Amino acid sequence: MGPTLRFINAFLTFSFLTLAVAAGGVFWISSELDKPGPLQQERTVVIPRGEGSRDIARRLEREGIISSEHIFVAYYLSRQMSAWFGGTPLQFKAGNYEFEPGQSMREVADLISRGKVSLMRLTIPEGLTSHQIVERLRADPTLTGEIETVPEEGKLLPDTYLVPRGSSRQAIIDMMRAEQQKFLESVWETRQPNLPLNSIEEAVILASIVQRETGRNDKFEDIASVFINRLKKGMPLQSDPTILYGLEGGQVNWGRPIYRSEIQKKTSHNTYQMRGLPPTPICNPGREAIRAVLNPSATNYLYFVANGEGASVFSATLEEHNVAVANWRKIEREIRARQAEAAKAQANNDNAAAAASEANAAEDNANDGPPLPVRKPKL
Repeated sequence: MGPTLRFINAFLTFSFLTLAVAAGGVFWISSELDKPGPLQQERTVVIPRGEGSRDIARRLEREGIISSEHIFVAYYLSRQMSAWFGGTPLQFKAGNYEFEPGQSMREVADLISRGKVSLMRLTIPEGLTSHQIVERLRADPTLTGEIETVPEEGKLLPDTYLVPRGSSRQAIIDMMRAEQQKFLESVWETRQPNLPLNSIEEAVILASIVQRETGRNDKFEDIASVFINRLKKGMPLQSDPTILYGLEGGQVNWGRPIYRSEIQKKTSHNTYQMRGLPPTPICNPGREAIRAVLNPSATNYLYFVANGEGASVFSATLEEHNVAVANWRKIEREIRARQAEAAKAQANNDNAAAAASEANAAEDNANDGPPLPVRKPKL
């Protein structure tokens, strides 16, 4: 065999071995990519903004999500190179990701590339002021960032939102504002004709009052009808929550009692001392309250008062209302009497428990004999 043939033979052998080794390497890497990962239980990992593929791989290995950062990076680079031949590259996205036990490196890489971040349910109850919503978001440790300014009252839509863990607090505020605007635009066109409301802003103001006035067993439409009827007749709305908001603004304590002197106090929102709507909403109303204001029940009600069971007694005349109020005062006295009796019984139980504890302690001391002298340590 001549030198040329020997060279060709050696070259072909080397090429074959190289291809065999490369094929074996590819097969081994592929098997490593697809075998179950080391994670034993669900775990959430935050991928910060600005981290490169090597930093992400190192973080995932440190958290026990993948078994080898080097294979993970090799897979990432191979996918980037495949784009030269029409393939789809990986594009890792920041966010909070929930990884399941045994996920392979290929599945982990594809999950982060799709940006399939873990979501959480964020519930903002109806009837909170904008200040109270902001404070609620600030206290949530799963959210990030600061809120620039407290939004105007009534500009946010309370709801349960599915949001990525680690979402920006300001982004949540912006989303709630956008959702409210979208909702208002959709329902404004469905309103009843001849309502005493000149704009969508006035509808939100009245809805905020209806939101705070509606008991758990009331129909929003019935409560709304009382205030709509009063507006049509030019009567003061006489809503108790407007007294509290006028005195305390966005930091209002909705649960506190109202004093007679406060009813007589003129503020920007006290609807006992003014006719028509106050200048702004008193809270952020929910969908039901807004729909009820735009489509109230057809009633002749002008008054309502609580019945002690989470609902209201409605009246068309002041005489009927006075009877209902007298019944409510009686119920109030009975409730207070039961509360006082319960408090007294609890106090008696506490005193009895304290006396028993003292008696047991005295008995223990008697059984133990005189106290031992305290030994001072030697210096």
